Amino acid sequence: MAEIIKGRGATSRPPGRFETRDSVRLDDGWGTIEEELPEFKTTVTAERARTIISRNESPDIGFDQSINPYKGCEHGCIYCYARPSHAYLNLSPGLDFETKLFYKPNAAELLDQELRKPGYRISNIALGANTDPYQPIERKLEVTRGILQVLARFRHPVGIITKGAMIERDLDLLADLARDRLVSVGITLTTLDPALKRTLEPRASSPQARLRVMRKLSAAGVPVRVMFSPVIPFVNDAELERVLEAAADAGASTASYVLLRLPYELKGLFREWLETHMPLKAAHVMSLINQSRGGKDYQAEFGSRMKGTGQFAELIAKRFALARRRYGLEQRRDSFNADAFRVPPAPGDQFGLF
Repeated sequence: MAEIIKGRGATSRPPGRFETRDSVRLDDGWGTIEEELPEFKTTVTAERARTIISRNESPDIGFDQSINPYKGCEHGCIYCYARPSHAYLNLSPGLDFETKLFYKPNAAELLDQELRKPGYRISNIALGANTDPYQPIERKLEVTRGILQVLARFRHPVGIITKGAMIERDLDLLADLARDRLVSVGITLTTLDPALKRTLEPRASSPQARLRVMRKLSAAGVPVRVMFSPVIPFVNDAELERVLEAAADAGASTASYVLLRLPYELKGLFREWLETHMPLKAAHVMSLINQSRGGKDYQAEFGSRMKGTGQFAELIAKRFALARRRYGLEQRRDSFNADAFRVPPAPGDQFGLF
């Protein structure tokens, strides 16, 4: 069983799949193996980007443009499908993903430039599709707020995905965008149990804080979707109906879910987490996951990777459909108002005479 590290989701720092070397602590006979290891402190590094909008062609994702203000995420959610992306930085998808963070200081500047290009095609931009745009470092860096300010000036549509209560800070911008049907917010609510949240999502906002944010966003006219994601067999699946009911009471108008995904290094990290925090049920959890993934830990095929296959996956789909109907969460999201888009004058531009 791995050691629990307070405030962190991962319990180890395994190498990424592109690493050619690994290291293991061994006793050299001098007693150094007993020395205390250094604390896992969070480091934040500026990384000036060359482009800011990523394009997506996956047929089972509901957007074709996205912006990620950050690489890595301090929330430390053990199930995060973005963890393997840290391997491209020669860093571990484990503890490095939640302790070695990168931000894009020129994000707002680049976005302004890209939206001004003559050939730009207006399409909804998903903000935070990979890592959370409202993780704790956003409070100081305000990269996400800068992006929203640009989008508001251009009257450009945006969909936000977060589990961070800090989104409440930007209610002025969100309410302004909502008046022109230019924004929707997806709040991830994985559990209502604070104890489970502390190990599953150690540095994310509490379930109660997320419900409070839903109420405030809804009251301000911002469409809210509750995302029961991921559904983890025998860990949080029993809460499906309770989560949707609580979200509906808080003002959510629609709902979605995703079955746990375990790509690349995430397979080992999640197994390690299970053995550490839920050793008595670990084998049963993985058995149900395998049954829902064609006998494997993960299926990457489009169409099945989000919902899974097999009896357990079908049961979850039926329960979700019934609960969504029961709590009035079947409202279809209105299309964004692309007609509101405009290119504002750039600094130094001359105003027209008429």
